[in-house]
Amino acid sequence: MSAPAVLLEPHAPAPEAPSIDDRVRDVATVAAEHLARHERDATFPVEALDRMRDTGLLGLLVPRTHGGLGGTSADVIRAGTALGRVDMSVAMIFVMHCQQVAALVRFAHPRLRDELLPEIAAGRHYLASVTTESGKGGHLLTSQSALTAGQDGLAVDRFAPIVTGGEHADGFLVTMQSPHATSAQDVSLVYAHRDQLETERSGDWDPLGMRSSHSVALRLTGTVPAHHVIGEHGDFRTIVTTVFAPMAHLGWSACWLGTAAGALSRVVKLLRSPKNRGRADLDSELLLTRLSRARQRIDTVHALLEQTRRTVEAAPDLSVPRVQLLLNGLKITAAEQSYRAVDDLVDAVGMRHGYLKDSPTRLEQSLRDLRSAALNYSNDRLHLVDGKLALLDSEVRLD
Repeated sequence: MSAPAVLLEPHAPAPEAPSIDDRVRDVATVAAEHLARHERDATFPVEALDRMRDTGLLGLLVPRTHGGLGGTSADVIRAGTALGRVDMSVAMIFVMHCQQVAALVRFAHPRLRDELLPEIAAGRHYLASVTTESGKGGHLLTSQSALTAGQDGLAVDRFAPIVTGGEHADGFLVTMQSPHATSAQDVSLVYAHRDQLETERSGDWDPLGMRSSHSVALRLTGTVPAHHVIGEHGDFRTIVTTVFAPMAHLGWSACWLGTAAGALSRVVKLLRSPKNRGRADLDSELLLTRLSRARQRIDTVHALLEQTRRTVEAAPDLSVPRVQLLLNGLKITAAEQSYRAVDDLVDAVGMRHGYLKDSPTRLEQSLRDLRSAALNYSNDRLHLVDGKLALLDSEVRLD
């Protein structure tokens, strides 16, 4: 007799991996659950960071060859905007991490990329930026602290007055004078893992806004291997021009846009809610004009953000004046117009829902958070730079 046929159960299809947008929504949901407490206490949003780790979102810009999501600047913008609608601090924490990852992907030594990128993709490495320095007035391209080259590697001794999320970071990208520098402009970027450093916190974090960004002052001391230099010694300017500034201005602007858009959405939902029926005159010309102005400001930032992203993705040289002017103009415009949009909304809905902390519109928090935007690499400094750049483009090229 022949053996009876064996009936095999059909294989169930493998579950589809969550999309990037699904992962962002997951993080946003967690951030919203803990927002009030972290805002009140000025504490770091550890739950949202843990969710970024668990979902793999920290690996958004890590190439798929290293286990990441292989995302693009458009994905960072979309994520920053979505998270900004919920909590601007969480959004800024995420996009600043992405800025650091982008620099590693583009400029890190192959050995460091192979060591670090899979760890980021797996959610085990959240990166913080150490570029601020006392006494230099925000000059990103200078440093007063020098790296020292020795037999064991590069000695780091660096104090920074503001390090967003520094106490929770697994690694740091640090600007310092290169060994044998001849001027403060000879700046190198180095990666340091937390295990390679001693970190000492200085002072507290109790700001007007951005309260859960927990941007405390830190002193970092330790030694890192020579292959932890990102790019060439003394050539941090190239990293700034090609990665740091574009990713910062695109990412920050997305966060600010999201915060303003979220504020407008909450106001419109309040005005249209059944509970509010009869309490607000929806035909008021003053109300309608202020809503219009807020929406116009938001749409202007959105359009400029998208145009700048497309230009950055297509431009063969990001250092030319017209591209630098566009990037700086995006940062200035997004900072100013997002803040003014929320300020318009405060006027539109008045004291109860525009000024008090317990309003569901959360305009009071949004306004405080967005006040930091013009100070986050000062708009005044960028205007000075742009004035000089404008003199180099007499044709006023707009394409």
